[in-house]
Amino acid sequence: MTEFGALNWTILIIYIVANLLLGLVIGKRIKTDNDFYIGQKTTPWWAIGISVVATYVSAMTFLGAPAWAYKDGLSVIAIHLNYPLVIMIVIIFFFPFFYNSGVASIYEYQEKRFGKRARALISSIWLVSQTMSSAAVLYATSAVLSFITGVDVIAAIFIVTFIALAYTVLGGITAVIWTDVIQSIILFAGAGIIFYALLNESSFSVMDSLAQLKSEGKLNPLITDWDFNATTTVWSGIIAMTLYHTTVYGTNQMMVQRTLAAKNIGDAKKSYLLMGFAAFFIYLFFIILGVLFYSYYQGKTFDNENLIILEFAAEYGMPGLMGLIAAAVMAASMSSLDSAFNSLSTVTTIDFYKKYFKKGAPEAHYLKASRLFTLFWALLIIFPAIMYHLHSSGSILEVLSKVGSYFVGAQLGMFGLGFFSKQATENGLLVGTAVGFVAVVAVAIGTDVAWPWYCLIGAGFNVIVTIIASRIIDGKQHELSEYTVKGQQLKFAREGLAEKENGWYRIPGKVDRVNYWLFAFFILTLIFLWSIQYMV
Repeated sequence: MTEFGALNWTILIIYIVANLLLGLVIGKRIKTDNDFYIGQKTTPWWAIGISVVATYVSAMTFLGAPAWAYKDGLSVIAIHLNYPLVIMIVIIFFFPFFYNSGVASIYEYQEKRFGKRARALISSIWLVSQTMSSAAVLYATSAVLSFITGVDVIAAIFIVTFIALAYTVLGGITAVIWTDVIQSIILFAGAGIIFYALLNESSFSVMDSLAQLKSEGKLNPLITDWDFNATTTVWSGIIAMTLYHTTVYGTNQMMVQRTLAAKNIGDAKKSYLLMGFAAFFIYLFFIILGVLFYSYYQGKTFDNENLIILEFAAEYGMPGLMGLIAAAVMAASMSSLDSAFNSLSTVTTIDFYKKYFKKGAPEAHYLKASRLFTLFWALLIIFPAIMYHLHSSGSILEVLSKVGSYFVGAQLGMFGLGFFSKQATENGLLVGTAVGFVAVVAVAIGTDVAWPWYCLIGAGFNVIVTIIASRIIDGKQHELSEYTVKGQQLKFAREGLAEKENGWYRIPGKVDRVNYWLFAFFILTLIFLWSIQYMV
């Protein structure tokens, strides 16, 4: 590894200081706890959309996607085919419930639909799963900074935590969104330079590289085998991962919270539609980068595949490039960490502290509490991050996805039952959620079933057991909750409420016209990928 150098340090430090200053400036506008959670509803939809993209792309994609594709080839794209379907489901069914109610914590829906225990349960599940996921992001970033700068990994974990914590505490969700916009620019600039340099340095033409990869079986994006033990088949991507990512985008406070800062439901939907149309190209770019690295290095074995992109950048030797890459990786990471810190604090304050421990306090008190809880979660995440450092191997993107897969079935089952089941009750839901989680753990330990299917398994057990347990414990339900999709539609009709606002549906279950274009885009991506294996 070459010396990091003064120029690289200058670039990295300027980036860090700029983020802190932005948090300081925005923080002066934060007057209430609600400002901290969802801002003042003045943020433009495109900024929220970029923030959504940046948060989920993160350092996991910057490092992990090329590493995963280096190992498994272009088939990794199957895991990311589903975003158009996911975004359609979320904006049709989830957004109307969250936005119309004016909540800051999306888990308040569970209390309205089922009761306090259901809300406490899903909030707790999310707090645990998000802590583990954020710790993986923190570890990945710190490993990169250690590789680039020579700083110890554990020391880097503390440094990255402090930087992301500082501007999040100062500026709340608004600072999170606007720093994400800046961070996404840096991230894609760094990735673009690496891609250009790789093509420029390679002794093979792109077509020669693709032909070699095809001969080695790494250029087939659509593996159609019905093998439930394989991770990257088209079926796991379209069926299993559609459910997985629906949970990520529909039941994850970290992702949904920023859309609640939109001016209206139309802007909230447009911010997610940006991800629906852009995600395929983003992930395809990083996955192609990985398969081109495989060609460039002729399949060389790396001790840590997550560092391939950094090895190449160091070899390339462009002045300031390592500083830009370090800033890009920090940008990718902090776009996820800042969101996690803010949303963990929001859920803790609203769903637990305000509800059970300190009711009726002044807004200034809750704002202070939110900032203290932000500090608490930032410090807590450090410990599992250190554990990842000591025990993790393989693609960090795959590791992160596996961690999340244990929890998403429970979350999806709880919301799915709330939306569509008349017979599900709170008592039955608690039983079903527990059984669903046990089923996932049993499958993970006792079988070779690939992790993308864990969501389907967990949610399936949850739904079936909940319906049975609800009937046994509470008997047949005769009244339809107004917090089901059907109940909301009946309420809108009964009370004469406007179904649309500024041309966008406020009522769940209604399809905005742009969703048809999104579905058509999904079909076109399948056709494009299918054609790749015949183009070379």
